[in-house]
Amino acid sequence: MNRLHKEYKKETIPAMMKHFDYKNVHQVPKIDKISLNMCIGEATENKALLDNAVKELTLISGRKPVITKAKKSISNFKLREGTPIGCMVTLRGKTMYEFLDRLISIYIPRIRDFRGVPTKSFDGRGNYTLGIKEQTIFPEIDYDNIDALRGLNISIITTAENDEEGKELLRYLGMPFKKVK
Repeated sequence: MNRLHKEYKKETIPAMMKHFDYKNVHQVPKIDKISLNMCIGEATENKALLDNAVKELTLISGRKPVITKAKKSISNFKLREGTPIGCMVTLRGKTMYEFLDRLISIYIPRIRDFRGVPTKSFDGRGNYTLGIKEQTIFPEIDYDNIDALRGLNISIITTAENDEEGKELLRYLGMPFKKVK
């Protein structure tokens, strides 16, 4: 178990049980998986961009991503069904907690003009999605070797019933949410 998983077991579970008056430990929400998604719109014209995105996502996550393909054709975007347009990777278990620990303690503080992550990015079921504008916040990425600035979406899927439970779970784990004025 890494640091964040131990913190979840020792501190977050008792705090959540007290805050929400849970009777059973199994009622406490937990993080189910983390999904990293990178979409490259220009990949229809230049396949090398997709290969570079796969390499970068591999460095960030430590896992080989799956190449995602277009579900339907859109003529305005010169997109055909089945064309590779992005990549994604899903993290579970030990690697999920290690990535979340690095995200909270290393990656997010490296964002320029950082004032906290928004609290409005919950989906109604306790899952949280965070958009990163450029991959240069990750120390694994060498700034001299990137061909273009790319963003990625990080979705944290929890077993929480609603947004309030999901927000408190992430807050207890150390997610730096914006201060509400």
